[in-house]
Amino acid sequence: MSTIVSGTTAVERARNARRAAVSGFFGSALEYYDFLIYGSAAALVFTKVFFPASGGAGTLLSIGTFGVAYIARPFGAVLWGHVGDKLGRRTALVLTIGLMGVATFAIGLLPSYATIGVAAPILLVVLRLVQGLSAGGESPGSSSLTVEHAPDGKRAFYAGFSMSGMQLGMALGSLVFVPVAALPQEQLLSWGWRLPFLLSGPLTLIAYLLRRKLEEPEVFTGMRQRDERAPLPIMTLLREHWVTTLRVAVCSGINVVGTIFNVFALTYATGAADVPKPVMLAVVSLGNLGAVVVAPLAGWLSDRIGRKPVFVLGALGSSVSLFVLFSAIDAGNITLVFVAGVVGISVFYIMPVGVGAAYYPEQFPAQVRYTGMAVGLMLGLLASGFAPALAQAISTGASTWLPSVWICVGIAVLASIAAVAGPETYRTPTAHLGGRC
Repeated sequence: MSTIVSGTTAVERARNARRAAVSGFFGSALEYYDFLIYGSAAALVFTKVFFPASGGAGTLLSIGTFGVAYIARPFGAVLWGHVGDKLGRRTALVLTIGLMGVATFAIGLLPSYATIGVAAPILLVVLRLVQGLSAGGESPGSSSLTVEHAPDGKRAFYAGFSMSGMQLGMALGSLVFVPVAALPQEQLLSWGWRLPFLLSGPLTLIAYLLRRKLEEPEVFTGMRQRDERAPLPIMTLLREHWVTTLRVAVCSGINVVGTIFNVFALTYATGAADVPKPVMLAVVSLGNLGAVVVAPLAGWLSDRIGRKPVFVLGALGSSVSLFVLFSAIDAGNITLVFVAGVVGISVFYIMPVGVGAAYYPEQFPAQVRYTGMAVGLMLGLLASGFAPALAQAISTGASTWLPSVWICVGIAVLASIAAVAGPETYRTPTAHLGGRC
């Protein structure tokens, strides 16, 4: 039997929940600020800075490095999941945020291919792998810790702030590239593209200081006091909770839609369709800014009507909205591009993502919650990392986006089926999550 030790008052628990939510907000903001600035740089700059000798394959190679981090994420999930489930959620989160910030800052200092030759793209890939390794434990740990601190009946609302931070990071990443992309080509390629990476420093410091003030959740400290921790969390997960892990992985495949919105749409619109770069960057920025507000609201709604209906509505709605967005891009209808992009990201896409922050960890018992959330989420995100490169590879010119969007629809349907097949957790007490009581 696994229960929560009632060693803190309701006031203390509410305070810890707020701290966890704020910490998750800034940590996720840093993670996805890194995600977006790298995606934007890969789409707009890295072809010339790091792959100038690759000819027509330069764009594909550049966008391909974006997906490299997703190879490292599952390994990071196992590593940080083990640390989080054995040593503590807080310990893992302090380490991941530091590693992530250092790697991002270092990318901004890299010499170009013209300076050091092939060593430049090699170093870029290495740092991208480090980003992926740290990201493998960031949002899963943040979500798990917040869910464990939050009061029953408000878990998705509090966990939604981690996803809110994610969207703020994406918005900041897009916004910071608006003036950068407007620079003259020579300045953009020499020093301009570096600024967004170097600006990650302040975000890293804020997130690190917030993480150091966190307390371990009672569900973890109680488990540690009773010596109920799994000897090897990954083995316990694979032996006893592989079905749940697979279900979470399929659900998290919905993130493919996000990378198509945020990366491939930018590449396609500014290449094959000749939409100005600042316009598409503004669409992505506004969409993600709107999602900052909607993420906790989606969580709040799922705390009242259930995780499943909110997840399914958002998953299907976001994939369908891609048809409208790309049709508007082809037609050159800038107004409709703004409407479809902003609504698609800030309303529909954020619904399953925001709900998933609580729904995914809620399906695992405390002994493997961090590991289960991390491994399931990162396996699902593998497809997301390479989705822009695949979409670019099968898009050979104007109006060739249709296969990529149909793939997104198929993924959204599968994610919805997986979500419906899982348990409805919004009324389950925290102590009973994961089938343990």
